[in-house]
Amino acid sequence: MRNIINRFVLVLVVASLWSCQDKRRPNYQFFPNMYAPVGYEAYGEYDVFPNSQEALLPPENTIARGHSLYAFEDTNEGYDAALKTLKSPLSALEVNSKNGKELYEIYCAICHGNKGAGMGKLVKREKILGVPSYADRAITAGSIYHVIYYGKNSMGSYANFLNEEERWQVTAYVEALRAELLK
Repeated sequence: MRNIINRFVLVLVVASLWSCQDKRRPNYQFFPNMYAPVGYEAYGEYDVFPNSQEALLPPENTIARGHSLYAFEDTNEGYDAALKTLKSPLSALEVNSKNGKELYEIYCAICHGNKGAGMGKLVKREKILGVPSYADRAITAGSIYHVIYYGKNSMGSYANFLNEEERWQVTAYVEALRAELLK
């Protein structure tokens, strides 16, 4: 009797497993939300996100971590004010010329050249024109920093590539290159 019950249970298990195999349609999905994700547009309006995507915007009157306020506007007047009044916050001991040189060679030398004479690889290959030599302009640490921060003419901003300290390191290195060119 026991042998018959074991055989019956075995036949029942095999039959139930065999019945789950249907090549014409897929198996049952237990958690369909995991298999078929819902796509959202980055700036779309959804009930899932309260307050109309306000989480994408920083709170008012806040500054991102690692950043500080820059008081000069992206105008000619702001450039002139930075030229006249903005000074480097780094002391002579904090200026790292090696770091400034490395950053300059990565971001600036392709256009301005390794010596700051305006003859970088892109200028030599005539990909861009009109890159001035540092010796040809009346520039200060403030104006250099302002141009790195906002860009000027055909030069774009490098504020998103360099943090504040790195911008000042590059500024110090550009001043050193200018001093060499003026000798």
